[in-house]
Amino acid sequence: MPSMKFANVLLETNPRSVSYPSLYCASDQPVIFDAKSGNGVMTAKGEYDFTTYFNSLSVRKLAEYTTATAYTLHLELKGAACEIQQTMGDTFAAHPILVEGTERHLDASRSWQTLDIPLVVNDEMVLVGFKIVTEGKVEIRNSYYELELSEEQRPVELVLSTTTFKKESFIINNVNLIKSHIVDSKDDIANHFHMYVMDNGRTLDAEALSSERITVVPNDNVGGAGGFTRGMITAMEQTPKATNILLMDDDVAVSPESIKRTYNLLRILKPEHQDAMISGAMLNYEVGEDQWEDTGFMTKEGTFAPCKPGLRLTQFEDIIFNEIYRPLKFMDGNRYAAWWYCCIPISVIEKNGLPLPFFVRCDDAEYGVRCGTEFITMNSLCVWHMSFHERYNAAVERYQTTRNTMIAKATMDFAMDSDFMAELHRNVRLELKKFGYENAELCLDAFEDFLKGPSFIARPGQAEESFMAANKHKEQLVNFKELQEMASKDPQLAGFNIEDIDRQLIDSDKPRTIAERLNDLLTDNGQRFIKTEGEGYVVIPALGWVYPAGVLHGKNKIIVIDWYNRKGAIRTKDVKRYAAIKKRYARDLKYYKANIDRLDKEYKAAAPMLTSVKFWKHYLKMD
Repeated sequence: MPSMKFANVLLETNPRSVSYPSLYCASDQPVIFDAKSGNGVMTAKGEYDFTTYFNSLSVRKLAEYTTATAYTLHLELKGAACEIQQTMGDTFAAHPILVEGTERHLDASRSWQTLDIPLVVNDEMVLVGFKIVTEGKVEIRNSYYELELSEEQRPVELVLSTTTFKKESFIINNVNLIKSHIVDSKDDIANHFHMYVMDNGRTLDAEALSSERITVVPNDNVGGAGGFTRGMITAMEQTPKATNILLMDDDVAVSPESIKRTYNLLRILKPEHQDAMISGAMLNYEVGEDQWEDTGFMTKEGTFAPCKPGLRLTQFEDIIFNEIYRPLKFMDGNRYAAWWYCCIPISVIEKNGLPLPFFVRCDDAEYGVRCGTEFITMNSLCVWHMSFHERYNAAVERYQTTRNTMIAKATMDFAMDSDFMAELHRNVRLELKKFGYENAELCLDAFEDFLKGPSFIARPGQAEESFMAANKHKEQLVNFKELQEMASKDPQLAGFNIEDIDRQLIDSDKPRTIAERLNDLLTDNGQRFIKTEGEGYVVIPALGWVYPAGVLHGKNKIIVIDWYNRKGAIRTKDVKRYAAIKKRYARDLKYYKANIDRLDKEYKAAAPMLTSVKFWKHYLKMD
């Protein structure tokens, strides 16, 4: 029977492995990884459990999706006497369970000793791993899980495509990691791999970073959608033609082992699963053990949401849950895999066309829903990504998201159960109640650009122009020093001192009476029907989706704070501006109702053109 080395026993030295070592090995003594030798060191007498997020083997999913029929653990150890035993986790396991009869003893040795341990696997097991109990210091090297297969491996040519815009620190590190751990490795992937970096900012030294299997491509600023689409076209046209393309964000930290395992998984998929997208998880860059999302879905309210609850991947019960989770019925038809780490078969792209020219936001969600493939997720396939609340941008959330979801629905029948008009109404009103007039106007800018029809987004350069305009027109936050200077000149903000502000105050709220609730509902915080000037000020978060209604009630000024980036802005109630925005919104709605049927037809008629290779080559100046 054919076999393959599927997954290395992984130890790393990076900020995540140092801060959250039990992602790799849960132990009562330190584990050290020597990058120079490639050896791990279990430093003292103790217990070392490798049944972890990165080092357990997902046997239930491997049995479901692949041609694997049997599993072996290969270990190379040196040092004190130790005992190795297989572990497993079933559906309800809260801790790794020792598998009886699998104990192996090694005497102390100054030479490397090799063990090949057939793993016991049955239908009850979700994942398996191993535990080492040592009598002293033990080194480990060149250890891995090997799979026995029912069929020969299929040929795979994998392209990794990433799009970057002035994120040199991230992208250069990732290029170097991939060169040293993949391109220069002796693994099979090294001969069937190419990385393309689409440099939208044209700030990278393309000649210095490029090599035989890594190519940096200076590109116009066409956003993530344009950069990833260029990667798709390049993957389809390279020699040899790619079979799969892995799309990955630039502002991420990645373990090269995740990419190796993705490649190996592709080689052994059963025929009925070879059109699936492999969706890698987004782990929190700041809190490296926390998983935010691996697949998402569109809610009926018109918002993006993760399918799974947040998980802590140093907790054994959470890595079990991560494997056995099944999407709920109301998510069917609206699921997608985000492009921070998403591997797509080229055949799926050829069948369904290329993405829509959105620049950023909703491009990945629309494409995942449009293609309607199966999604495969698996522990250890992931990147660490900056969390959204740390990089909130109204130009993205209020302009791009509003416009693109509407275009996607009109063009591709995207998320037909989602009410994007209701979401527009909620966002406009929410910004108005918080005196966020610039951001409310961004929502209307987006709505009006949607109403211009498909010719608007089809023009090369328009996507960047629109995004730059939105960034210019959004509410501008200033640093704390400038904020304090502005506040000190305003008599109504007397007593405000940024040094007295803390997160408890920023995130606080208070209950409202029924009368206050009714007043806010009727008047939008004193701006219609019963118009009041308001008095005093309040401090709230800058995040667009928060609404601390109790502390906002009756105020004249609002100071919004982005504490993470140490910035803020001062908002003042402006009843006239409120009325002008409402009048503009009413005019837009009137036009929408009179023209939506025509617009739907125009967008649908434009869909084949907007997703064609010919259009995109012209759009990207590749022709």
